[in-house]
Amino acid sequence: MATTFDSALQNLGIGRTTTSQKPTIRTAAEVDQLTQNDFLTLLTAQLRNQDPTDPVDATAQLTQLAQFSTVSGISEINSTLKSIQDKLGATSNAEALSYVGRNVLTEGNTAFPRQSGGIAGAVDLAKDASDVRVSIQSPNGSVLRTLSLGPQKKGTIDFDWNGMTDNGDPAGNGPFTINVTANNAGAIVGAKPLVWAPVSSVALSGSGAPSLTLPGIGQIPISRVRQVG
Repeated sequence: MATTFDSALQNLGIGRTTTSQKPTIRTAAEVDQLTQNDFLTLLTAQLRNQDPTDPVDATAQLTQLAQFSTVSGISEINSTLKSIQDKLGATSNAEALSYVGRNVLTEGNTAFPRQSGGIAGAVDLAKDASDVRVSIQSPNGSVLRTLSLGPQKKGTIDFDWNGMTDNGDPAGNGPFTINVTANNAGAIVGAKPLVWAPVSSVALSGSGAPSLTLPGIGQIPISRVRQVG
């Protein structure tokens, strides 16, 4: 029986635990978890103390060993995936750092003018709309210009403002507040303003995705970036 058992262990790639092995010192956290050696110790005790007239089913033993080997393999796979995750996290950090100094399009309502004046942005429409309007306000809240984009389909609609007020005067250096409204035959349609903003810094995280810091908007995850300019 012992020879057959040793052969089964060898075929499964498991070394048999012998009484000559020195006991392993385990931490408090490990005491609550059964290891492969614990399993083999219990199995060996079971074989030594079995009833000769009613021996343990060899097929059941092999099934248990195969299941334990599968669990051990899954544990190794999890360790490998964790290593891959760590490497991908390092790549994400490097990618995030490359955003510093560049402009990104993201959801927000605070916009800074371009060097040439005016701003570019977009509207994210949840449904088709018969009328879409973009209101641009000064830092003190007064309306400087209202852009009528007319009927639009669901999705992202770009807009561009030349930096002039409704009266034809220069609007100044901002920052400007962008508000959008949309309706379809009188029914309100969900609409979000998208603005271009420079990335001033990056906040790296060891446990989550890095965040980009945008003036007037704050920190946003990279996943919220729609475009990079």
